[in-house]
Amino acid sequence: MEIVGKKLFKKLYRIYNHIYTLTIKAVKHRVDSMERFRKTLPFLFLVIVLFAGFRVKPENGELEHAKSTLDRIFKFYNAGHDNLFNENYPSKPGDKVSYLAGNDTVTGTRVAYLWPTSGVLSGVNTLYKVTGNKKYLKIINSHLLPGLDKYFDNNRDPSCFQSYISSAGKADRYYDDNIWLAIDFCDLYKLTGRQSYLERSSGLWKFIISGWDDKLGGGIYWCEQKKQSKNTCSNAPASVLALKLFSATHDSTYFKWGLKIYNWTRENLRDSTDYLYFDNISLSGRIEKRKYTYNTGQMLQASALLYKLTEDKMYLNEAQNIARSAMMYFTEDFTSPEGKKFRIFKNTGNWFNAVLLRGYTELYNIDRNDRYISIFRDNLDHLWNHVRDENGLFSKDWKGIRKDQYKWLLDQAALVEMWAEIGGE
Repeated sequence: MEIVGKKLFKKLYRIYNHIYTLTIKAVKHRVDSMERFRKTLPFLFLVIVLFAGFRVKPENGELEHAKSTLDRIFKFYNAGHDNLFNENYPSKPGDKVSYLAGNDTVTGTRVAYLWPTSGVLSGVNTLYKVTGNKKYLKIINSHLLPGLDKYFDNNRDPSCFQSYISSAGKADRYYDDNIWLAIDFCDLYKLTGRQSYLERSSGLWKFIISGWDDKLGGGIYWCEQKKQSKNTCSNAPASVLALKLFSATHDSTYFKWGLKIYNWTRENLRDSTDYLYFDNISLSGRIEKRKYTYNTGQMLQASALLYKLTEDKMYLNEAQNIARSAMMYFTEDFTSPEGKKFRIFKNTGNWFNAVLLRGYTELYNIDRNDRYISIFRDNLDHLWNHVRDENGLFSKDWKGIRKDQYKWLLDQAALVEMWAEIGGE
């Protein structure tokens, strides 16, 4: 890598000439002094160039990893039609679709579900956010959105994305699937100002909030066709979405919903012993006590957003308590093959961890404590060096002990998002 780029060098040289000319005019009556000063200017210029070289952002390893992984997604997962992706690489023989509403028969080649497909959008969206490179916006508009639209169902009201391509028939419609997309669309609106993205986000909000009712005192169901439980994964991100929509539109209705959903989730699914979040509560009141990184991560992000919007330190304290507890719960001591000691994430899912990182990033933007971001960076460095296979793809086990025969699309998309986010810090 050059110390400075050509454009910067030319700019610095122009500055050098300008300083030199001004100096001559200012002290032209002192020739001897001017001569001594002139002789020192080349050295001064070299110092400026070298200093600028250190200031110029070097080649960003994390961003290069994100770009490389995205390239491999398009290479290995491209379904070859309709801007769609395959679910796994290599494709599983006899792989069936199980998310259809009462119908497992699919004609044609099996493609990916909505969930991992939306994960690719999140990854590219993050790359666009941190680089500002319009090529990523072009990928979103020319490839990803046309592909995602194959999942859109406007035959049922409210319209939304269903879990599998609409041409295969009616499929289950998950509230959380649509929330993740609505968050991305809202973020795209804030990045670009394009009204079409906001319309997509607010349109999906109508479906999402239709999943709220008074059973269990409120809460949004997980699935429209299976109203058996109200899950953290359909409520915590709904709060995040509502708060983001409020920031984008200043419509207080969104803020009220964001706070209402946040409070319901905190009251019903929070583990009071450690600030972390259980998975779901059934309509009978039974709590499923498994804990996943993404559930806690979304309540971490919602807490941080509420602090930013209200400046009430109660929410900042909550976010910091969640952050501290989550890092202890979801990671363990680890020593890399090189002998480096750090906290590594347990096998909780690449994408789940990517959503957890969203919460930590939101908090970091407030308190600037990079301790947790550094742990993510250590993990991602280890993944690149020790978990990447010969195709540049990744398994779920971050220790690198268990190798997945079939690499899931969402696991790759999640790492695009994470490397891009870390690279942007």
